[in-house]
Amino acid sequence: MISPALNSGVQGFQRANAEISESSRNINRAAQEQQAQQNNQIDRDQNLEAARTDEAITQPAQPPAKIDEELVNLKVEQFNAQANVSTIQTADEVLGTLIDVRV
Repeated sequence: MISPALNSGVQGFQRANAEISESSRNINRAAQEQQAQQNNQIDRDQNLEAARTDEAITQPAQPPAKIDEELVNLKVEQFNAQANVSTIQTADEVLGTLIDVRV
């Protein structure tokens, strides 16, 4: 009874940890891509301004939707990790209680 609960908690925590790492990598990659796009836009704007000094051309940079999705996933996996930690703690407490009762 205790072993399956403990194993389930540990496996769930490991899955959540892996998903958190994956989301973090995806957020970092998306942020780098966004920064590169902004740098490219700045370069284009500067080139256009040099060519036409009478017009100011600006376009707002929009973050990729992927960052939003990954932030949501990060929060979901945080809750998953916390739930699995609770499972591990409960299994540990039950095992401790069983050992105390048998001694």
